[in-house]
Amino acid sequence: MTSQSTLLLVAFLVVLLVLSYPLGKWIVSIAGDDRVPGLGWMARFEHGLYRAAGITSKDEMSWKSYALALMIFNTLGALVTYLIQRVQLWLPLNPQHFANVSTDSSFNTAVSFITNTNWQGYSGESTMSYLTQMLALATQNFFSAATGIAVAFALIRGFSRHSSQSVGNFWRDMTRSTLYLLLPLSLIFSILLMGQGVIQNFDSYKDVSLTQSLTYQQPKVDADGQPIKDASGSPVLETLTTPTQTLAMGPVASQEAIKMIGTNGGGFFNANSAHPYENPTPLANFMQMLAIFLIPAALCFVFGRMVGDIRQGWAVLAAMTVIFVIAAIVVMIAEQQSHPGLSALGIDQAQSLLQSGGNMEGKETRFGISASALFAAITTAASCGAVNAMHDSFTALGGMVPLALIQMGEVVFGGVGSGLYGMLVFAIMAVFIAGLMIGRTPEYLGKKIQSFEMKMTAIAILAVPLLVLGGTAIALMAPAGIAGIFNPGAHGFSEVLYAFSSAANNNGSAFGGLSANTPFYNVMLAIAMWFGRFVIIIAILAIAGSLAAKKRLEPNAGTMPTHGPLFVVLLIGIVVLVGVLNYVPALALGPVVEHLQMSAPAVLAPQ
Repeated sequence: MTSQSTLLLVAFLVVLLVLSYPLGKWIVSIAGDDRVPGLGWMARFEHGLYRAAGITSKDEMSWKSYALALMIFNTLGALVTYLIQRVQLWLPLNPQHFANVSTDSSFNTAVSFITNTNWQGYSGESTMSYLTQMLALATQNFFSAATGIAVAFALIRGFSRHSSQSVGNFWRDMTRSTLYLLLPLSLIFSILLMGQGVIQNFDSYKDVSLTQSLTYQQPKVDADGQPIKDASGSPVLETLTTPTQTLAMGPVASQEAIKMIGTNGGGFFNANSAHPYENPTPLANFMQMLAIFLIPAALCFVFGRMVGDIRQGWAVLAAMTVIFVIAAIVVMIAEQQSHPGLSALGIDQAQSLLQSGGNMEGKETRFGISASALFAAITTAASCGAVNAMHDSFTALGGMVPLALIQMGEVVFGGVGSGLYGMLVFAIMAVFIAGLMIGRTPEYLGKKIQSFEMKMTAIAILAVPLLVLGGTAIALMAPAGIAGIFNPGAHGFSEVLYAFSSAANNNGSAFGGLSANTPFYNVMLAIAMWFGRFVIIIAILAIAGSLAAKKRLEPNAGTMPTHGPLFVVLLIGIVVLVGVLNYVPALALGPVVEHLQMSAPAVLAPQ
């Protein structure tokens, strides 16, 4: 690993800590009922929203009522998002006169954005109008992020409350998270991005003349928009020449801000954060990486403060950081290596020297390998899915790291709210296993972990692997699933596995090379996104309700400390073993086989 990569990683972690610690203290006030420091003037507006909606914010909810309100709100959000896409042609703020989005793509996108996945089977700048981007997609970026934060608040209350039948009020948690946290941070961040050159306008697209005509190739498509393949299964290419280029415009900075702050990831442009209008400078890139981890890191401190022991928050943060640092180092080192098959091609020494800088394929020169590899680790450790490089072009081992980070359940910082409550599920599993080892009833933060909590924990941990592996198996058996694979062999398998891992874990990034904007993949991935989000949330709220109803016991001589190095190591082990173990055979069939083929192409190349 180069010194540049080391300095970048250290600088990122230091700045993240400096920003997230005070933010955590501020979020604690949002989780309560008091006025938020510095934003007390907005309290009247907050209560006006409650009155307009006919809601009494002081009323508490049981976990079942909380879950019901959450499901109703998100289902209605999905319906509205779907309908706006279906009628966007007749709505304002559509200067390019984009057509209504197809039924299956609208369904997939609606589910994607309300689940905080933001998987995009379409090209944003050629599909969605400005109104659809703002009113449908960006609105759900706020609400899906606030939903995750609300669930995290409910679970923390389950640990901190004594003999209570309630876990809070969903409407209050949603309103306060959006009004006092997501909106102010997004406003500040959008201004910073505009200062770096991210565009923000409502102009029509601009046609500009090129200094010389451009000749390029692209796959031919049929009437349904699907690529035409030859007898060998390779896409048929057509050669085109153009003297002009169309530059897309739009309100990008405001959309980009909540995309990162809310760990959403859906880009305004198809190239996402590799596009110069979304991510123009190395400084903008660094700020975007910080924005992804900012709230997830701060919520660890929120957890510690709300349960009355800040050391608990530090322990969770330490476990996340250790796993993340190891993963980031591995992917950086992997991408800084040249292709192992180059030596077998008989290239000369000069070419070898050019390749020794590492794997630049699919990366932006303005960011380079270090910032691209770190961004990939960050966006897949969090449930963000924004990308500034093509993961499909990573080396086999470099591409396996983002895939494995997603498959851990995205608890390594994770999404806003979802990362914390996902990690706390693994913490419950850790104290349960520790209790079995010493022969006593496990406890976590004074709450006994019994059969009900463990059943819900098992559902939360096993539901997603079932969706990922089951969906991948169906796609590889169904003709419609196989038709979307461009690359043969192990790499094609990895593309499908990555797609379902990304969808079910609500990440949203894509490996690339998979034609996923088809009725088959739009429906299959939407199913994985919906159940991957809400099955977990309902299980988490059930745990929260059960814990809140229990008495909080005082620690005694037999209580396992959950704030020291021993627990951190145990928690890391549980996350790695339980989180990834289900996927080991699939990883062996994909990235591992591809790496072996790269290392010994003459022996292991597919026939």
